[in-house]
Amino acid sequence: MNKFQLIKALSEKFKLNFNNFDIFENAFVHRSYLNENQQFKLPNNERLEFLGDAVLELAVTKYLYENFESPEGELTAIRSALVRGKNLSEISNKLGVFDCLYLSSGEKKGSEKARGLILANCFEAILGAIYLDLGMGSAEKFIREHVIDQSIRKILDEKLYVDAKSELQELIQEKAKVTPVYKTISESGPDHNKAFESGVYVHEKMIGKGKGSSKNAAEQEAARNGLENYSS
Repeated sequence: MNKFQLIKALSEKFKLNFNNFDIFENAFVHRSYLNENQQFKLPNNERLEFLGDAVLELAVTKYLYENFESPEGELTAIRSALVRGKNLSEISNKLGVFDCLYLSSGEKKGSEKARGLILANCFEAILGAIYLDLGMGSAEKFIREHVIDQSIRKILDEKLYVDAKSELQELIQEKAKVTPVYKTISESGPDHNKAFESGVYVHEKMIGKGKGSSKNAAEQEAARNGLENYSS
């Protein structure tokens, strides 16, 4: 199937009956594609992405307000965990969005990190398209089904909304009267696709380690590991 047919099949899978299908197809047009296909009928998806980002945040905020009695700070942290790029990228990938994307030949061979960003942005563009053509009710229903229902339980059960570094620091300062120290164990890969491994230490003893695509991500993972080890 060509791209249009794949996108059409995806809309049918989502049970979305668009009035103007061009709006939905537009959500899959990455700017790199237009560099190689300047006569393509549609613009890039960045304006739809901009709109979809706002739609997503409002829908998630409304859901959390209506369903949780938590204080503002905790609700904000849960919302951030739900709408963060990594989560949207994973959802988008599971839904089969990548095969539908209009991409340049170079972007098709890009790094995993670049692919993740493109998938997350496309997902937001899809939300923008749904909102524009079908309204906020349809957008909220889609977000509830594909973002909230798929992610909220894991985020709450595993406390993925918690800043692990802050939590570990409070624990260590209370128990050991010192501040944990983070050190980069290793750094590999080209500049556009770095991989880091970090350790967290108390009194020069490593209590946890983690990996990530940035130093902060690796340190957060090390902190989560440290919390498990130090609390057990």
